[in-house]
Amino acid sequence: MAENESSAPELALQKLIAGNKAFVESATNPADLSPARIAELAQNGQAPYAVVVTCSDSRVPPEHLFSAGIGDLFVVRTAGNVIGDFERGSIEYAVEQLGVSLVVIMGHSQCGAVGAALAGRADGYLDTVVSEIQRGIAGAASEQEAIRQNISHSQRCVLQSEAIRLLVEAGQLKVLGAEYDLQTGRVDFLAKA
Repeated sequence: MAENESSAPELALQKLIAGNKAFVESATNPADLSPARIAELAQNGQAPYAVVVTCSDSRVPPEHLFSAGIGDLFVVRTAGNVIGDFERGSIEYAVEQLGVSLVVIMGHSQCGAVGAALAGRADGYLDTVVSEIQRGIAGAASEQEAIRQNISHSQRCVLQSEAIRLLVEAGQLKVLGAEYDLQTGRVDFLAKA
């Protein structure tokens, strides 16, 4: 494997860390959102540097949290950042077709879906989300612990894809967990699944 391939996940992670630092320290997104950038991407296609799988919560906008622009992130959003076949398929597309080398599963503080899973209640289709989260948080002693366990569970669900797992084993892809703090705007990357 070429040196730039092995460092690609780390370079993508450093962009996310720097972008979140800029978000926390600034009130604006410095990314290029210009009509010229839009036209460039329409003509040349996308080349995102990371996949971010996160909650649908409107307080968790990944492009802003990482000071990213149009075409920078491939974002997959579901309540409780749960992973199923549609999400795995979307991630496979990003890593196989677009060459993304970093997948981040980002949960967040005060997650309503995790709270519902802890309470054991949900109505309608939300029950499907709650049931999936409950599989990953059994035995959690607190909401904070449940949020972290849910992130780890989603990481393991991503790795059920053979294509993704093989890229991870080859060192061409990293699948990391992260937690966003609604109070501070800070994203902390987690050590392991």
